[in-house]
Amino acid sequence: IQGQFPLTQNVTVVEGGTANLTCRVDQNDNTSLQWSNPAQQTLYFDDKKALRDNRIELVRASWHELSISVSDVSLSDEGQYTCSLFTMPVKTSKAFLTVLGVPEKPQITGFTSPVMEGERMQLTCKTSGSKPAADIRWFKNDKEVKDVKYIKEEDAARKTFTVSSTLDFLADRSDDGAVVSCRVDHESLNSTPQIAMQVLEIHYTPLVKIISSNSWPEEGQSIILTCESKGKPVPEPVLWTKDGGELPDPERMVVNGRVLSISFLNKTDNGTYRCEAKNPIGRNSTEYVLIVHDVFNTLLPTTVIPSLTTATVTTNVALTASTTTSATATSIRDPNALAGQTGPDHALIGGIVAVVVFVTLCSIILLGRYLARHKGTYLTNEAKGAEDAPDADTAIINAEGSQVNAEEKKEYFI
Repeated sequence: IQGQFPLTQNVTVVEGGTANLTCRVDQNDNTSLQWSNPAQQTLYFDDKKALRDNRIELVRASWHELSISVSDVSLSDEGQYTCSLFTMPVKTSKAFLTVLGVPEKPQITGFTSPVMEGERMQLTCKTSGSKPAADIRWFKNDKEVKDVKYIKEEDAARKTFTVSSTLDFLADRSDDGAVVSCRVDHESLNSTPQIAMQVLEIHYTPLVKIISSNSWPEEGQSIILTCESKGKPVPEPVLWTKDGGELPDPERMVVNGRVLSISFLNKTDNGTYRCEAKNPIGRNSTEYVLIVHDVFNTLLPTTVIPSLTTATVTTNVALTASTTTSATATSIRDPNALAGQTGPDHALIGGIVAVVVFVTLCSIILLGRYLARHKGTYLTNEAKGAEDAPDADTAIINAEGSQVNAEEKKEYFI
C-alpha cells in the first residue's frame, strides 16, 4: 500500500533520565510493528514485551503507533534503535538514542592560604563524567579570565571525558578577598552551570599615607598628622620620627595611636616627619615635610593717613547769590589690619597717597577762588546814582548818565 512505512525520530536524553521511542504508520492494513535495540534484540512486538528488562515499558500500541519508554537510561543504552513494519518486504526506520553524560561538580585545587604578594598561583579546576566534553570558564569577581590552559581526556571505557583547566597568575594585594570561580557549562545541565569558588587571601606589606589637618600651618596654630596604614596582617602601631630621630618636644608633640598632634607651632617644628608601619611581611614608611609659616605673612598691613581739614569756599554773586564748594578728605584705614603691625613699605605707600590727596584738594580750592573773582560782579550805589537823588526823576536821569562810567565803578567782593 502506498504510504505504508514507519516513521521515527532521534532522541537525546540525560543519563539517568527516561527516553521515549515512538514509531508511527500513517496507513496500515493490520500489519505488526516491532521495536529492537542496538543489539537487535526485540523489545516489543506490537503490545507484547519480548525482552525482560524492567526499565522498558509499553506506552501505546495500535495499528498506527508503537511507543515504548526506557527509564533510568545509562550510557550503555546509547545507540541505534529500529522500528520494523512487517510487510512484504519488511520496512524499517532508525532512531538514534543519544545519552548525555552529566559532568561531576568541579573542584579547585592548588590553593594554599595565605599567599604572599608576588608569589605565583596555579589553580586547577577539574570535572569528570561529561559526554560530550564539558566547557570550563574562569571568573575573578564575576569578570571572566580568558588566558587559561584547557586539557581534555577521554575515558575510553565509559566514553566520557575528564576536563581540567589551570589559572596561572601572580598574587597581588588587589586580589585579597577576591572570589575566584570555576564554572562548568554542559548541555545536560539545562543552562544551570556547576560552579566551584575559592576566596583568595593575599598577605602584603603595609601601604602608608599621611593626611594633614592644616594645609597652611602658621606660628601659634596646631596641626594633626594622621598616618593611614593598610596591610595584611593588620600593621602594628605606627612609629613617628622627626628628621630621623625621636620627637624633640613630647609635651607639644603628642602621639595617640596613628595620630600625631603638634600644638603651638613655631619655626623649630620645621622638618621631615616620618611615619613607619610594619607587619610580619615587611615594613613601609612615608614622609611629610612641615613648614611653619610666619603669621605676619598672612596679615593685611594697616596704613594710616592723617585726616585732612575740611576746606570750604563761599562766593557771593550779584547781591544775593552764593556758591559753596566743600571738599573733605578723611582718614583712610585698612579695616582688616591689626594695630601696631605696619611695615616700613606700607607707611611709605600711605604717605604718597596722603600727598596726592592733599595736592588734589589744594588745586580744587585755587580753581574755585579763580572762578569766583571773574564771575561775581555788581554795580555799587554810587554807580547807580540813586542814593543822592532828591526825587525819582533825578534818580532816573542820574542813573542813565552814569551808565557810561559803569565799567569804571565796578567793585569786587569776595
